[in-house]
Amino acid sequence: MGYTSLVLELEADGAEQLSDALLEAGALSVSVEDPLAGTPSEVPLYDEPDWKEAGRPSRWARSRLQVLIAEDHPGGPAAILQEAARIAGLADVPDYQVEHVADEDWVRKTQAQFAPIAISPRLWIVPSWHQPPDPRAINIALDPGVAFGTGSHATTKLCLRWLESRIRGGETVLDYGCGSGILAIAAARLGAGRVVGVDIETGALAAARDNAARNGVIAEFLDAGEQLAMESDIVVANILANPLKMLAPALARHTRAGGSIALAGVLTPQAEDVIAAYAPWFDMTPGEQEDGWICLTGIRRYVGVPRSK
Repeated sequence: MGYTSLVLELEADGAEQLSDALLEAGALSVSVEDPLAGTPSEVPLYDEPDWKEAGRPSRWARSRLQVLIAEDHPGGPAAILQEAARIAGLADVPDYQVEHVADEDWVRKTQAQFAPIAISPRLWIVPSWHQPPDPRAINIALDPGVAFGTGSHATTKLCLRWLESRIRGGETVLDYGCGSGILAIAAARLGAGRVVGVDIETGALAAARDNAARNGVIAEFLDAGEQLAMESDIVVANILANPLKMLAPALARHTRAGGSIALAGVLTPQAEDVIAAYAPWFDMTPGEQEDGWICLTGIRRYVGVPRSK
C-alpha cells in the first residue's frame, strides 16, 4: 500500500479540533508538531501540572499537522480534509501541501531509530537487532515497547547512572513504577541480591517479566495493589513529580534506615517541592541534571531504634 502525507499549519485551537476530525474522516495517523522545531525559537512542552501552574506554555501558538493517508483513499487528501473541516466545524478548508511517501521497509526504518545507548563506559542498553558495541560491558537487551523505559529518556539515564554508582553487590533494590523493568534489570545485572519492581499497569508488569527473562535475571514484579512487606537498601522511583510527592510515606516505609533513594521524573523547577515532601524521612540532595530533568537522591534517617530488614 502506498501513502500520502498531508501537511498543514493551524492556530492552536483549530489544530486540536482538526486532529480528531481527520482521524474520524479516514486519516491513518495525525502527528502534531512545533513548526519551529529545530530552530532557536522552538518551544518545549511538558504535560506536567507544575509546569502549567508556573505559567509555562501547554501548547504551541501554531501547530504543524502531519497527516498520513492511504494513497488509494477515495477522493484523496482533498476529500479527507474537506470532510474533516466539516466535522470540526471549520468555516474554511485550511491550506495544505501534499507529499508522496515512498514505499520503504518500515520495520527496518523504525529499528534504525533505536541504536545502542551508552549509559556509561560499562553499561549499555542494546536493542535485540543490534550487536553489543562492547561485549565486555554490561549489555541490557531491551526493545521499545508499550511500557515506559528504553534508556533513551534523560530520567532513565539519570537513574541508571545512579544505580551504577550505588550498587556494590548483594543489596535489596526496589524499583517503584518499574515500567519496562529496565532499572530493576540493571540493578540485578549490577549485582543486587534481591530486586523487586512495582507498577500499576498490568501491561508494564508483563513487559518487565519478559525483559527480565530475556536478560537472564531473577526479579520479582508486583502490582502496586499487592501487599509489599519489604525494606530495601536502595529504592528508585522514576515516575513524575506529583505521584512522587504522594508516594513519600510509602517509599519511606520501604527504605531501611541508612538506605538510599533516588527520585526521577522531576523537572528542575519541581525539585524543591519534591524534596520537601521527603524531608520528614530523608536527607535529600539535588543530584545530576539532564535536559531539564533532575535526579533527587537521599539517605533514610535513623529514627529511634533502626528497624531490622
